[in-house]
Amino acid sequence: MVFVRDPCGIICLIATYGAVIYADYVVICWIIPATMPLSIGVLHVVLFNTVVFLLGMSHSKAAFSDPGFVSLPAKRLDFSDSHSGNGRGTEWTLCTLCEIYRPPQAHHCTICQRCIRRMDHHCPCINNCVGECNQKYFLQFLFYVGILCLYSVALVLVSWIFPCTECSLSLIETQLMHTIVLMMESTLFGLFVTLIMLDQLNVILYDESVFETREQKGAYWSKSRRYQMLAKVFGPGHPMLWLLPRASLNDATRNHGAALLSHEV
Repeated sequence: MVFVRDPCGIICLIATYGAVIYADYVVICWIIPATMPLSIGVLHVVLFNTVVFLLGMSHSKAAFSDPGFVSLPAKRLDFSDSHSGNGRGTEWTLCTLCEIYRPPQAHHCTICQRCIRRMDHHCPCINNCVGECNQKYFLQFLFYVGILCLYSVALVLVSWIFPCTECSLSLIETQLMHTIVLMMESTLFGLFVTLIMLDQLNVILYDESVFETREQKGAYWSKSRRYQMLAKVFGPGHPMLWLLPRASLNDATRNHGAALLSHEV
């Protein structure tokens, strides 16, 4: 289990869970009971909380999983014969902060204080780096946040179009206040995660991180190539399985490879 002791990240982590819990509270307590009959309401409660559960699972795995730390050597390295290795993502490079050789596309995170394999960025929302071993879970988290935001917006619109005719004025005003806040939250979060997801998919399809220049874009856009690059992150199997926050064969392969990194140099 990984937990980064970064105050900003911890605050963002708590705020993320708080926003999800608030959305669930508004939907279950203020929207569904006032706008839907019992049978339909129960169905929406189950569906909405299924998305919340998958969101929570993918977020926890992204937040508390090893993002792909480069193994630290058992003893200090001899830098007398070291190479700087500025090979533009194709060669091993030397990290003088960790005092290790790191594989291609690995970068040092100043917050985690470690080098991360295929590091993309450090995300405050998960209080962790997005790297080789947890990028799948991060993308799943973004996907389910987007689904939850769309679902919330739809339910809010339903509550506005079909207001409760039997509720008191005070209840209607309270419901309106909560639905306005939820609409603002869902819209802002929805747009935000959409932009991040598009950027993440762009990174995966081009097989590069934000640290690397993108000069060969045209080479990666065949249909088979796109599937291969996505399968490299999400693992083998049917694409529908990519939506489940579960470990895959690729994860075991990455972990085994990581254990051998310190012996390859």
